[in-house]
Amino acid sequence: MAAGHAHKLYRHGHSAVHALPPHCKLVAVLGFVVVVVATPREAVWAFALYAVLLAGVAAAARIPAGFLLRRLLIEVPFVLFAVLMPFVAQGERVEVLGMSLSVSGLWGAWNVLAKGTLGVAASVLLAATTELRELLLGLQRLKLPPLLVQIASFMIRYGDVVTDELRRMSVARRSRGFEARGPRHWGVLAKTAGALFIRSYERGERVHLAMLSRGYAGTMPVIDQVTASRTQWAHAAALPVTALAVCLMGWTL
Repeated sequence: MAAGHAHKLYRHGHSAVHALPPHCKLVAVLGFVVVVVATPREAVWAFALYAVLLAGVAAAARIPAGFLLRRLLIEVPFVLFAVLMPFVAQGERVEVLGMSLSVSGLWGAWNVLAKGTLGVAASVLLAATTELRELLLGLQRLKLPPLLVQIASFMIRYGDVVTDELRRMSVARRSRGFEARGPRHWGVLAKTAGALFIRSYERGERVHLAMLSRGYAGTMPVIDQVTASRTQWAHAAALPVTALAVCLMGWTL
């Protein structure tokens, strides 16, 4: 069930956040994200406090700001979507820098940006302080269906293998003078995707047969038992509980 290597999102460290059991961190991040989503979008100050809370966690985990910001770039497509909302949404309009923008669209864009950024930041912090293998053990400890845990395990283990296969196919195309320059080359790219799917499917069949020959009967052996003390649960609960207090103030003030 081990991933076999550390993912590039993970940053090795010996902080108190790194030391927390993975299932504690998973529950804490899930609780934090749920609280953030439940916060009214008009409570702008509440989202600022959430950002301060995450900054505190990053400082405790000794995660550099640059490391965190670079990995937040994954949400750029959602940012572009949010930027378009004030222009296409209907309802009351307001002039901003000579442009007519929808008020509801502005609030919607802010809602997506604030909650999405905080959710992604919390997920990045989780990945930066928890190895993939430990995350799988945490999911197993939280009684996630074993089949889903197995699928996630194999995705992690063989994701790089499939990526390398795609890279070799790309090198083979370029060595034959192929360069995708327009729609007329989409057919070749579609054939590449189909060939990659067939190769991945065949590899999966070979892996499954190898597992069956070694006694696989639908379940993977439990290598480690991850446990957590009350103190560790209390430390992990500090983030979502504090965020919940902020959320409640956001609804009442």
